[in-house]
Amino acid sequence: MSYTFTICFALAGLVLGHGFISMGVGAIVGFMFDNFQHSQRRAATPEAGGYVSPLFALLGAIAKSDGRVSEAEIAIAERIMQRMGLDGDARQQAVKAFNQGKQPEFDVTGPINALRQWAGLRRDHAFPLVDVVIETVLAEGSPSPEKMAILRQLAFALRISDMELMALMAMKGYVWQGAAGAHGRAYGTGGGYVPPQRNTQGPDPYAVLGITRDTDERAIKRAYRKLISEHHPDRLGDLPDEMRKRAEARASEINAAYERIKAERGFK
Repeated sequence: MSYTFTICFALAGLVLGHGFISMGVGAIVGFMFDNFQHSQRRAATPEAGGYVSPLFALLGAIAKSDGRVSEAEIAIAERIMQRMGLDGDARQQAVKAFNQGKQPEFDVTGPINALRQWAGLRRDHAFPLVDVVIETVLAEGSPSPEKMAILRQLAFALRISDMELMALMAMKGYVWQGAAGAHGRAYGTGGGYVPPQRNTQGPDPYAVLGITRDTDERAIKRAYRKLISEHHPDRLGDLPDEMRKRAEARASEINAAYERIKAERGFK
């Protein structure tokens, strides 16, 4: 626990009160602030491994939401388990949860709430969760409305906007039907997504930043700073290795997109 407030308030008490009594009072008040801040940090720190069961239950529900679980969706779940290093009891736990999610009438509210509680206030943990779910949503190509509905329900619970969800999809080469405005408004209600639009240069850099091509320079820089602050590797803390790699890759995508836009627009 940090004792920054304790020290500062104690010194302030000594200077303003000209005595050790006021210094002690200041130290007590400062300690209360430090203790509160420590409690807030602990509440916001996800429990290691606490995401496994709800995540794979949600993946199973998404795979089954359009009526059948395909081989591609099972293969995606297997690859995610491998990349997360799940073996033994952890793997059995994930498989059991995935199978539970496939059951008829499975309610996704439970696992979504569990993932929201796991991520807490950590948006740097929320984005990698959504990134993993997107893999299953896109396993068969253009996603069904049922899959998109679950994805958007998760994004909403994790405080991820449609604009931010569009950016995550764009990093995988998918484009939302209808552009997002400069203020994050999503336009277009039909279909939702179209098959990947890839080229040798990678995803559309404007879509990656969640902006349109007519966005001015100041708004572009503001969008970039906001995104990179939420995805920067230095902020990942105790994120599991698999999700850390995803977050780091996304930060690289954001930087690459910004550099492409700067080169195209000719600003620094």
